[in-house]
Amino acid sequence: MRFKKINIEAYKPGKSSIKKFRKIIKLSANESALGMSSRVRKILSNKRFNFFRYPDGKSKELRNQIAKKFKCNKDRIICGAGSDEVIQMLCQLFLKPKDDVIVPQFSFLMYRIYAKIVGANIIFAKEIKFKVSVSEIIKKVTKKTKIVFLANPNNPTGTYLTKLELIQLRKKLRKNILLVVDDAYSEYMKNSDYKSGLELFKNKHNVFILRTFSKIYGLSSLRIGWGYGSKKIIDALNIIKPPFNVNEVAQKAAVESLKDSKFIARSIKHNIFYATKLKNFLSKYDISSNKISANFLLLNFTKCKLKARYFYEKLKLKGIILRSTEYGYNMKNMLRLTIGSKKENLKFMKEVENIFNK
Repeated sequence: MRFKKINIEAYKPGKSSIKKFRKIIKLSANESALGMSSRVRKILSNKRFNFFRYPDGKSKELRNQIAKKFKCNKDRIICGAGSDEVIQMLCQLFLKPKDDVIVPQFSFLMYRIYAKIVGANIIFAKEIKFKVSVSEIIKKVTKKTKIVFLANPNNPTGTYLTKLELIQLRKKLRKNILLVVDDAYSEYMKNSDYKSGLELFKNKHNVFILRTFSKIYGLSSLRIGWGYGSKKIIDALNIIKPPFNVNEVAQKAAVESLKDSKFIARSIKHNIFYATKLKNFLSKYDISSNKISANFLLLNFTKCKLKARYFYEKLKLKGIILRSTEYGYNMKNMLRLTIGSKKENLKFMKEVENIFNK
């Protein structure tokens, strides 16, 4: 039997378990610090789910709720089993073998993985001080460029393009290049020079926006996300979309989570408070990090007396997992730290103090 040999490194998620530990503190996957909304818990305890029936293949109720919440057109929304399924469909729709796809040097791994599966060339645009660079992206554009993917704020670096930089990027790209802006962490952003891709490009036909319920809404396990683009692109995606790609529980949970603005406000407040606290705390040990943005910090150990790998292993012995950026991202002497719950953050700080005081 013969099959296509695809030369890519498989996606490795943040570790979720450590041998000998029944309970761990997982700060490796940028999940919600406060879990999920009580409205979602309520709907999940509903005994009236008809699991023998197929879910709504068009996610109508959810698309209506998204359109209402974000003041956008329901006919320009597509839902997916996680936003990564939408990335996969975009690559299938737009890319032919040997087309070019530009991604920032350190960016969410699924852009390059899905593009490579369909045979596209991945072109890396250099980042400047771990920040996506508009000029470096423009430098990489050729006749073969079809898509530019970027997350804003970016994962794993935590840096972001300002509203003006993002507008400038779209202006400088050829009109027939699709700019895909991944808004996965946009709800956390309260920085005055920032605007989400959805707010900026709602009426653009050559920008596609990605959103997820895995981060601030706390529905990672249910695999649900959505995309927003021109009616033409959405109609084409609906033709290739798997028929019942988003399960009923995920759809109903997502609808409820959008209604709970108090929970979102609490999550944002918690994130800003603890990200600031952790950033200041770690700087005492010469571990630097990005300006507060999403629900994680990229920890840089260049000036620290300890190496990132040693620090990672020491914390693992205490049942605390951070994300190594060495594999996949190829970022040496760095770690990514998710902002956890109050209890998790305090425990992390206590263990860091112990590591440095020995």
